[in-house]
Amino acid sequence: MNKADLIDVIASETELTKAKAGEVVDAFIGAVTKSLKKGESVTLVGFGTFSTSKRAARKGRNPQTGEAMKIKARTVAKFRAGKSLREVVAKVK
Repeated sequence: MNKADLIDVIASETELTKAKAGEVVDAFIGAVTKSLKKGESVTLVGFGTFSTSKRAARKGRNPQTGEAMKIKARTVAKFRAGKSLREVVAKVK
C-alpha cells in the first residue's frame, strides 16, 4: 500500500473526499515528523510507537571498492509495533 492507496481507504471508510483524506494523512505525517524532530516519541496505543535513536559513529567499508571509511554518527527514526499490531501480523500467513 502506498500513500495514494491509504488516502483512498481513508476516504471510503470515513466518507471524506479524497482531497480531505489527503489533508488528514499529510497532517498526521507532519505531526509525527515535528514530534520526532523535537526528540519526542509518538505513541498510538495498540498500533505502535514512533521514536528516534542515536547511532554512534563507526567504521564501515565501501562495498564497491572495499575501501575503509568512517560513517558519521546520526539520529534515525524508529517504529516499534504495539502489542495489538504484532498479534494481528503474527497471524498472517
